[in-house]
Amino acid sequence: MKAIRVHAHGGPEQLRVDDDVPVTEPADGEIRIRTEVIGVNYVDVYHRQGVFPVPLPFVPGMDAVGTVDAVGPGVTEVAVGDRVAYGEVPGAYAEFVTVPVRLVAAVPDGLDSGRAAAAMLQGLTAHYLAHDSHPIAKGQVVVVHAAAGGVGQFLVQFAKRAGAHVIGTVSTDEKAELIAGLGADTVVRYDRENFREVVHRVTDGVGADAVYDSVGKVTFLDSLDSLRPRGTLVVYGRASGTPDPIDPFLLVQKGSLRLTWPSLTHHVRTREEFTTRTGDLFSGLIDGSLRARIDREYDFADAPAAHAQLERRESLGKILLRHP
Repeated sequence: MKAIRVHAHGGPEQLRVDDDVPVTEPADGEIRIRTEVIGVNYVDVYHRQGVFPVPLPFVPGMDAVGTVDAVGPGVTEVAVGDRVAYGEVPGAYAEFVTVPVRLVAAVPDGLDSGRAAAAMLQGLTAHYLAHDSHPIAKGQVVVVHAAAGGVGQFLVQFAKRAGAHVIGTVSTDEKAELIAGLGADTVVRYDRENFREVVHRVTDGVGADAVYDSVGKVTFLDSLDSLRPRGTLVVYGRASGTPDPIDPFLLVQKGSLRLTWPSLTHHVRTREEFTTRTGDLFSGLIDGSLRARIDREYDFADAPAAHAQLERRESLGKILLRHP
C-alpha cells in the first residue's frame, strides 16, 4: 500500500510517499480501515522532528476517518463497510491502518467525513479537558489560551455550552474575530495586554475558576496568578517550552490551587469512554451546537505542504489530508 513515512528526523521534506508498505492483518480485537480523510496535528510535527522520538522509519498521524475493510477475530462492534472514525493510534498517513476496535466510533449518516475527522483528536482532547480535568459549570469564569487553535476552539464552545464566561487569548485580530464568533465573552490580544490583568479586571479581582494552558513556559506563572482561591490550572501543551519546576508549596501560597497536566490516552481507556466522547462530539456537530472549522484539505501526497503550513501557525482550523 501507499503510505507516507519518515525515514530521518527533520523538516517537512522528510515526509515521503512509499509505495511498498505492507498491509497488516487485524488481530483479535482489531479492525483495518481504508482511510478517507486524515487529521494533521501538531503532535505529527513533533514526531517528525524527533521532539517526541519514534523508531524510524514510521508512518505519522494519530486520527482518521474511513471505511472498515476487515475485522479481526472477536470483533462484533463494527462490520466491513461501516464508516468509522478513530483516534489516538499512530499510522494514519496511509491507505490502510489497523487499530483496536475500542478506539473506533461509527460516524453518523448526518455527518460528513471531513467534519468528523476535524473533530477527532482535538475535539476529544477538549472534551476531557472541559468535562474531566476541570468540569466547567454554569457561572464559572474560564481562561482558554491559544483559543483560536484546534483544541482552543472546541474548549471555547464546550465552556459556552456549559454556561461559563470565557476569556480567550489570541495573537491576531483575525483570531480574535474567530473566537468571538464562537462565543468567547472577553478576547485578549496577549501581545497588547497582560491577560492576568484582564482576568482580574473582569472578575473584580476574584480570579478565574480555571485556566486551560497549552502555551506552557511563558504563560505558566501568570496563569497561576489568574486563578481564584482553589482554582485549577490545566496544562496540556508546551508551545513555548516546558514550564520551569516549582515548589508545590507555591500552590498553597497562591490560594490552595490545583495543578494538573492530563493526557488523552488516560481518558479513552475503554471503548465506552471513547464512544461516549465521540458521540457527544458528533451529536453537537449534527445539531449545530458545536462547529468544527476546517482550514484546508491537502491531497495525500502534499503532506509536506500541510506540515509547513501548520508549523508557520497560519491555520485557523483543522488541516486534513484526503485520499483521491
